[in-house]
This record gives sequence, structure tokens and C-alpha cells, in this order.
Amino acid sequence: MRRLGAIGTAASAGLLVAALLGACGAPAAPVSPSPSMPTVPPLTSAPATGNVSGIPPTDPSSGPGTPAPTAANWKVVKTPDGKLQFDYPAEWTVKDRSAEAAAGAVFLEVLNPHGKSLATLRTNVATGAECTQRIPYSVLDLVPVPALAQQGATPHFIFELRLYPAEKDPMKANVMAYGISSAPKPSGPDACPIFHSFTWPPSGASFGGVYNPFDTTPGNEPNVDTPEAYMNTSEYQNIKKMVTSLRPAGQ
Repeated sequence: MRRLGAIGTAASAGLLVAALLGACGAPAAPVSPSPSMPTVPPLTSAPATGNVSGIPPTDPSSGPGTPAPTAANWKVVKTPDGKLQFDYPAEWTVKDRSAEAAAGAVFLEVLNPHGKSLATLRTNVATGAECTQRIPYSVLDLVPVPALAQQGATPHFIFELRLYPAEKDPMKANVMAYGISSAPKPSGPDACPIFHSFTWPPSGASFGGVYNPFDTTPGNEPNVDTPEAYMNTSEYQNIKKMVTSLRPAGQ
């Protein structure tokens, strides 16, 4: 069991998703799947030259125009619609859950070897959200993702926190999530609830996940007491590397 030290505790995965979506208006499809959602056969980390459930990983050395992954043991996967691709560790699994999404939309889920959901990629989601309340916040990490720039605007990868001081249940007091966002970085004393999406034709897309320090999936790194400590783990560093590698296919 992980602990959350100086800043309190975070919600479970289901509560995090509810807080992310319910407070500020839900997108056309959920940004993250709930634990109760059905699964489909995984995309295994097969050799890069083979097809995996309709989504072939790309061998970065197979031809020009495809950059090498950030590590030798990483692979490249292209979305079923052929429009986006990203790098991921070879030991992780990518599931194609597009059958659960709207017609023509992409829905991929990335899991670690123990089945822990690390991030979801979805397209054809709404990018606007109503700001129903303003609450204390913290921005823990922020880097631009220039490969996804649209109409002169560059989205960013952000890992952020929202504090709900009125919540008596410590499981609901803090919400933490990471993902790509086209929204301006929060500023001032408070901010809207977390809503991660970025502009991508024809509407928008999302690629990210939630941080749950109480997750007990086997293989979690020990002694992660704060979000700052989590940022130093190999899991977070690989998630960040994967999410920020998202780019148009062929680039």
C-alpha cells in the first residue's frame, strides 16, 4: 500500500475519474476507463515486424521518417486509424478498446506487465469544459508537446493536483492526473477541476491517466510517499516519455 505524505491522500482510480469529468462537464467519451469496464484481448509486445491485433508495432530502424524510440527496448504503435503513433516500453501492453468508443474513434489503453492501467488514448472527444468551481491546485510537471501543435497552438504534458479542502473523506480530498492538454497552464490562487484534452481533428483527443498512491498492483515501486517522489520513479518517467512521444503517424 502506498502512502501520501505531506499533502494527504488521493482518490481511488474510479473517484479520480469521476472528479475529473463530473465537476467540469464530461467529454463525448470518458478520458479514462473505469475499473468495471470490459476488456478486450491485449495487444502484446510482439516483434516489431509482426501484426498485433490489427495494430502493428513499427520497427524504428525499418525505414526513413520514423524516429527511434527513446530506449532500445521500446516499440512504436500506430493507432488503428493510422493517424497517430507513440513509443512505449516493450514490456508494457497496449489494448485496442475502440469497440467501446464512438464510431471511428480511437480508444487504446496502456497497461504494465501486472495489468495496472497507466494511460488511455482517445480521439473524437470534446475539448471544451465548463468550469463549475475553482479550487486550490498545484502544477507538478509541465513540458510542451510541439509535435501535436494545431493552428499555431502547442499543447503540453502536465501533471497536476487539485485540493478539495471541504472534503472530509481523505480519499476524495486530492485529485492528481497527468496528460496532454491544450488549456493554458493554471494561474492565480485557484483553478478549474482537471480536464485534460488537446485539439486534434475533427474535435479533440486525450492521452493520459490518473495517479493513485493507494494502488496495490504488484510491482509498484516502494516508498512513494508524495507525488514528487512518484515523479522520480521509473514508472512515471516512462509514462511521461510515452505520452510526450505522441505524434502524427510517420513523423
